[in-house]
Amino acid sequence: MNLSPELARFASPAQDRYLEAVLRLGSCRKAAKELGVHSATVSRCIKALQDKAAQQGFSPDHDMHHVVPDGFRVKGVSSFYNRHGELTGQWVKSTTDHERREELLRAAVEAMTGEVQPLPPISAPEFHDERLLTVLPLGDPHFGMRAWAAETGTDFDLETAERLTFAAVDRISARTPSSHTALLLNLGDYFHADNSTNRTPRSGANLDVDGRFRQIAETGVRALIRCIERLLEKHQNVIVRNNPGNHDPHQAAMLSICLAARFHDNPRVRIDDSPSSFFYYRFGKTLIGSTHGDGAKLVDLPLIMARDVKDDWAAADYRVWHCGHFHHDQVKDLVGCTVETHRTLASTDAWHTHQGYRSGRDLKAIVYDVEYGEIARLRCGVEQIDS
Repeated sequence: MNLSPELARFASPAQDRYLEAVLRLGSCRKAAKELGVHSATVSRCIKALQDKAAQQGFSPDHDMHHVVPDGFRVKGVSSFYNRHGELTGQWVKSTTDHERREELLRAAVEAMTGEVQPLPPISAPEFHDERLLTVLPLGDPHFGMRAWAAETGTDFDLETAERLTFAAVDRISARTPSSHTALLLNLGDYFHADNSTNRTPRSGANLDVDGRFRQIAETGVRALIRCIERLLEKHQNVIVRNNPGNHDPHQAAMLSICLAARFHDNPRVRIDDSPSSFFYYRFGKTLIGSTHGDGAKLVDLPLIMARDVKDDWAAADYRVWHCGHFHHDQVKDLVGCTVETHRTLASTDAWHTHQGYRSGRDLKAIVYDVEYGEIARLRCGVEQIDS
């Protein structure tokens, strides 16, 4: 069997053991006999290894020697030969290997959280109102965005995003009642960029970014941990939902994984880790839905809710969606359901400023009664923080 020792670089531990035996003994049959397995097992293992290597761009029998980077796979290879059958040129096309990218992302998160020490216990408040739920819809924070005041009217950077986010949560939490549960709804686009390419994942648009990728990730995680800690001082339980946005579909997953690791031994904190684009939570007679807002049309959300959670829909008298994406307040009072989008604490970047986007910047807290639905609403604008 004509095998290249370089296949070992693509092998799993089991494949490496089989490959070493075949290379040393010269055949799958002899290798199988020494290893005490059926020859077909060895053959299938070697074939799987060759296929795996070919997907990465390595197949000497086909003149393929250009290996693509980890996280990618070969999409196609065009080879050019002269009239003597000699290779004169080759074009290798690659594409993203999404499964491998997710595997690498999870490995990175595990490395980041491996040495995290448990939080010291935060005492629950002496009093909390069982009838109340406090919802904080955190609209599009855009951690890592860079804005220059001369161009956009307001400076904005990573440090500002952290300061405004925690200050707004701190101030608004001081004014809300001590409800039994606080629901922190990150409405999406928590991070401005999903990776170090500093482009939007789908359209590939260039992004104005402040800081290195890891620096942005660490700052964003740290800020949300501080917000959760603050809410734990005021409420018996805290639920956190991180909606995937069009700017950060993978970073949103990373954020939830990090928070779940940080609070894994705290029974008062629940991190919703569903990969779904839609989140639902029923509190008494109120049914709350949340999504970023870049997918389904806002007018279609009531029917989506009715279809996805029909039992909760039937049990609720009050139904509401909280969405981000649009960066401004709007309320659509539709049949059977209210759909609301929320402002952001972030400034506009250069592109949105050029397009004419202008809106207020704030964070709200909405208080729901188990029987009567929404009963109070508070607002913290950036002008209160910077005054």
